Amino acid sequence: MPKMKTKSSAKKRFKVTGSGKIKRKHAFKNHILTKKSKKRKLRLTHFGLVHESDENNIKRQLRLK
Repeated sequence: MPKMKTKSSAKKRFKVTGSGKIKRKHAFKNHILTKKSKKRKLRLTHFGLVHESDENNIKRQLRLK
């Protein structure tokens, strides 16, 4: 049987933290930044965590589970 491959798209978008949670980037910070406030852009810069309800799906894509 062949090896299980990770999803390349998930591999590029998510990282696992030391405690086992999944880190992600915020959306909406690519273009059309002139109408967004400085405060909003700053908040979008920081990393966020994946919601618990989505963690199982992402772990399956990363072949962690």
